[in-house]
Amino acid sequence: MTEKDTISEEDTAKKVLAEGVDEEPIESNRRLFEGRAYLFVAGLSAIYAAFHMIALNGVSISAWTGISIPFLPQFPMETWNFRVAHIAGALALGFLLFSAHVFHIKKAPLRNTRVISVCAGLLLFPALVSGVTAVGFVQSIQSGTLPQMGGLTTWAAFPGTEIYEKEVWWFGIPLLIATFGAIGAGWMERRGRERFAAADVVLAVCAIVVAIYFIAIYGTAARNSVGTAFVPIGVAFAATAGSAMILELTRRVAGMALVIITGVFLIYTFTAHLLPGILAVQSAYTWQRFFGHVYSDAGILGPTTAVSSTYIILFIIFAAFLQASKVGDYFVNFAFAVAGRARGGPAKVAIFASGLMGMINGTSAGNVVATGSLTIPLMKRVGYHKKTAGAVEAAASTGGQIMPPIMGAGAFIMAEITGIAYQDIAIAAIIPAALYFISIYFMVDFEAAKLGMRGMRDDELPKLREMIARVYLFVPIIILIAALFLGYSVIRAGTLATVAAAVVSWLTPHRMGPSAIIKAFELAGVMSIQIIAVCACAGIIVGVISLTGVGARFSSLLLDLAATSQLLALFFAMCIAILLGMGMPTTAAYAVAASVVAPGLVQLGIPTLTAHFFVFYFAVLSAITPPVALASYAAAGISGANPMATSVTSFKFGLAAFIVPFMFFYNSAILMEGELIEITRAGGTAVVGVFLLSSGVQGWFLGKAAASFLRIGLAAAALLMIEGGLWTDIAGVSLAALVFAVQRLVNPKPGGGIPVRGAD
Repeated sequence: MTEKDTISEEDTAKKVLAEGVDEEPIESNRRLFEGRAYLFVAGLSAIYAAFHMIALNGVSISAWTGISIPFLPQFPMETWNFRVAHIAGALALGFLLFSAHVFHIKKAPLRNTRVISVCAGLLLFPALVSGVTAVGFVQSIQSGTLPQMGGLTTWAAFPGTEIYEKEVWWFGIPLLIATFGAIGAGWMERRGRERFAAADVVLAVCAIVVAIYFIAIYGTAARNSVGTAFVPIGVAFAATAGSAMILELTRRVAGMALVIITGVFLIYTFTAHLLPGILAVQSAYTWQRFFGHVYSDAGILGPTTAVSSTYIILFIIFAAFLQASKVGDYFVNFAFAVAGRARGGPAKVAIFASGLMGMINGTSAGNVVATGSLTIPLMKRVGYHKKTAGAVEAAASTGGQIMPPIMGAGAFIMAEITGIAYQDIAIAAIIPAALYFISIYFMVDFEAAKLGMRGMRDDELPKLREMIARVYLFVPIIILIAALFLGYSVIRAGTLATVAAAVVSWLTPHRMGPSAIIKAFELAGVMSIQIIAVCACAGIIVGVISLTGVGARFSSLLLDLAATSQLLALFFAMCIAILLGMGMPTTAAYAVAASVVAPGLVQLGIPTLTAHFFVFYFAVLSAITPPVALASYAAAGISGANPMATSVTSFKFGLAAFIVPFMFFYNSAILMEGELIEITRAGGTAVVGVFLLSSGVQGWFLGKAAASFLRIGLAAAALLMIEGGLWTDIAGVSLAALVFAVQRLVNPKPGGGIPVRGAD
């Protein structure tokens, strides 16, 4: 035996154990503070997350401590004030933590930008002028000297008044100078990764100033003028600065795609009166009218922020507590113990682990990074091509966002928009989520069969008995599900599950004492920044849609299409949802599509839940749809494959899942509506349909490679089973039986220009 053989055997005999799955990945532009700077930012993050947990559970700090919080009307806070503070905290934290530029791994000497840093520091002066003016407004409102109207203090900021002059010259203009100046300086300023940047400090101050102004003014009668031509000009100034900061933070934490799309909508707002057809509006919108509208519950403070400030941040805290007790490591190891022996084992593990991780991680790319760092190298090791390994992980991780009980953030937005209880949405998602993962499983299994792959050996895998002995780590999730079904609110159920996660940690080596709990809150505060920025940015788009009415005009277009063909209208809705999702996080994609597309589907007579689920499902699938597929790109970074090739392959693996929304459109029993026998038949025939389509796409049917014309027959049989009717189901099964008979009796040779081994 050669030395090489010995090394190879030793390598393959190594037991696979997941470690570090729960570690939060460090973004390339995140600052890594040390010493007092770290303690300051970590403390802010922990306080920010704990503030939400306390406020959401109705705890009144004033009642408990006798301490009154200045400038805030009450605590727990009024809804708009709470959302304003929620966004301001995320902006301030985000600018301190995430740089405007990427830090390279190789410590190259930073460009000397001392002059820019000094100039950025000088911008603190106009920011403080604006802040002092805003505090003066607060004191004036609380002094009781201003006139009252209907029990509310008036705020007469009309042209020619002293208030108007102050809002323009002492508040608005200094705020815009500081905000836009600091954004520009931030692009050029270079500071060490462990140090604060002057421009970012100015932006954090500006975010707080905007919040102080909004909380003060929205407590007066001026709030009733929001969205009209009579809105105080200070609201427009503050909203302009706030929107600019939201766009800049979104660029830093989520990339340019959403920023560009938001920019297109903003340009549309001010040019819509010049456009033809359904895009046209009757009269132009002024700067004051639009920005006096967008920072309200019809825009930035609307459904997207309502959800990010309640359900989303609560479940981020829950996920942080689970990560502190290393539940992610356990989920992946459990998946290896259960599925690792199957052919193409690591790929099956990726599906199973991604489904489990999806219950605590609501982002596709985050799921890829968490589980893919282990599964992708192992898939390559057992014989998968690197682009296939990345594609499998991307496709599997994307399904996490439709996996109950903790679905992606879009599901909470769905509950907010539709008024349907989140529990009902989670129940409706059970069969669609199962169909998604079953379809990916079939695609992966047939790929492994074609390539003759083996599973992993017992000595390479964690012991199933040991994993079962630690099954108590599922208790927090079980408590969450039980609380939801017992009728507890989502907030209370999430809080109970979070407390359970801390308690369960005492049965593990990673016990959560006070320091670990503070660390979990700190982690939650940092993890929440991206989704809060994305939701706020999506709120800008929602504000444009609500002001211009473009969503209603798209709905009328869908109605016109439906007059020709309802299927054509659905296909059009699918394309819009996918196009909006290309490069955008699912949350933003669904929020926009729900405003543009879903109302039209509802007007077609489609039930509200079905219409919104249809849009949500395709918004999720956009993460693996070329040319811009975020989950696939994240997987390609781990596998070392070409990103575009990975996204095309992940699209192929997810192809069978694309018919699932059409299934529940034609048969609502798939959304758990109807009698048990109807739901059972719908689920069973849907699984058969997904199996047939996967066989057709992969060219592998019941243990044998299928000829090209048989693959077409299998795809046709699958499509016949979409509608869910008895006769179409019989026709589909009959056609599949015919394909099987031809394959066994005639035994045609695979080929016809379609390689048996597919893309690999």
